[in-house]
Amino acid sequence: MTRILPVEIAVQDAAGVRIALTQGAARVELCQALGLGGLTPSAGLVEAAVAVAGEASAPSFVHVLVRPRGGGFVYDADEIDTIVRDIRWAASQGAHGVVVGAATDAGSLDTDAIAAFVAAAEGIDVTVHRVVDATPDPLGAVLQLAGLGVRRVLTSGGGADCRAGLTTLARMVDEVAGTLEIMAGGGVKVDDISALAAVGVDAVHLSARGRAVRGGVSGPGGGEVGFDETDASLVAAAVRAAGPRNEPPTGA
Repeated sequence: MTRILPVEIAVQDAAGVRIALTQGAARVELCQALGLGGLTPSAGLVEAAVAVAGEASAPSFVHVLVRPRGGGFVYDADEIDTIVRDIRWAASQGAHGVVVGAATDAGSLDTDAIAAFVAAAEGIDVTVHRVVDATPDPLGAVLQLAGLGVRRVLTSGGGADCRAGLTTLARMVDEVAGTLEIMAGGGVKVDDISALAAVGVDAVHLSARGRAVRGGVSGPGGGEVGFDETDASLVAAAVRAAGPRNEPPTGA
């Protein structure tokens, strides 16, 4: 049979959403500050992204990263409350899913917090991000998610990137046995996609970023000159690499 591996693109603006749509991506992870690993996008950006997807009649396309700050994933009560509020707000604005995660002081998954995030999502898709790769046992962390109402997990298999974690990604796919989608992410390059597909992951995630220098000088206090933007050619190349591909029939 033929399988197309869905491609998710991390984007930081409405233009990135449009590029992902026109180049055939399955969905976007909407965020800001990818240089920090991604943070919760602004209210206006969420509204704009949902509108762009709606105009294109693209269901299940906009998945909002909800992460209140950079750094680690151990959150205090105020931060968890903020995440819950942001999840509810994103859902109320028509977001198709949220991307979340939390850890305990001991470094394991904070399953209580994640359960609260799932409840706040009120039925839209929940993806748990690479917090699992920061735990002592990424495979065990992924298995913990199977009963929490989480739709998918973004993971490099515990490696610094997906290439280093390829063997563990294969084990994750085998051990979750379809109860959870395994989406490979973390330094994914177009040339990695065939190897990731071969171990059976359900999707791949990449940022497909280029560098823009438009916008004029930043001046004192404006930060670096230029900014990241979604590269249409990289998105198109990733989608081409992701399928369609032939697979042996079930039971072969």
